[in-house]
Amino acid sequence: MGGEDGRARPALPPGRFVDLPGRGTTYIREFAGPDDAPAVLLLHGWTATADLNWHPSYRPLSNHFRVIAMDHRGHGRGLRGRFRLEDCADDAAMLLDQLEVDSCIAVGYSMGGPIAQLLHRRRPELVNGMVLCATSAAFTANARDHLLCGLATSGRFLARAIPMQPLGSVALGACRSWSTLMSGGWWGYEQVARHDWTQIIEAGRQTLRFDSRPWLATTDVPTAVIATDSDDLVPHARQLALAAAIPGATLRVVGGGHTACTEAPGLFVPALLEACLEVTVRAAAAPSAVVAA
Repeated sequence: MGGEDGRARPALPPGRFVDLPGRGTTYIREFAGPDDAPAVLLLHGWTATADLNWHPSYRPLSNHFRVIAMDHRGHGRGLRGRFRLEDCADDAAMLLDQLEVDSCIAVGYSMGGPIAQLLHRRRPELVNGMVLCATSAAFTANARDHLLCGLATSGRFLARAIPMQPLGSVALGACRSWSTLMSGGWWGYEQVARHDWTQIIEAGRQTLRFDSRPWLATTDVPTAVIATDSDDLVPHARQLALAAAIPGATLRVVGGGHTACTEAPGLFVPALLEACLEVTVRAAAAPSAVVAA
């Protein structure tokens, strides 16, 4: 995976469970970063966990930022309960409240992109800027997508009728890349094995139904988009359209497919760090930041 031994457990920041009152308990990773460093909140993609999505990015980001990463509902050690993207955004907001983080740069990858957008929309005072990676404003635009959405909906009802452990084993076995990694003693298998597959399937359905196009033009915080140029899950054109729809958004294109965050870290991580630093500078220079000071 990008030059590292995919079987070896990477160096990870300290992790702990955090109680979100009235919602449940979730698991986070955290690097304190330099004194008084601004915070970045890392929001992972569908079927991943914070560690699987972000482990190459943790330490480079921590040289400049306080790094906070959480497992979403049903994913890894994330809280259990119904899955809605709005609930995930509210989970993230409550986590920031619990950690006494006044504001952050929200960094969303794939499914994490909608969660970042919703966090800004629902709790704008918590988000100084956004970095949106390998993601889109909408995921359902053609006949193939509608078919996939229908299959995900059917899968949701199927999941309720079948014990989750066998379904999880089938889903893992059906994913060729995971199967290869599992056979090689992949360190991340233990994280994937914690997934609640009912919620995972519902997460896929909710993501396919997401559409921020009606309100995306009202985005009023500095935003950077990182687009993957060979993405077979979120078409490159949709990623470019996302950048074009957000006022003042900047665009960085990195080589690689949908898993560039881990399979091409040498390309993705520098782009991510540059984007986070750029958005931080722009946020500090924004008129609202001057008034607040």
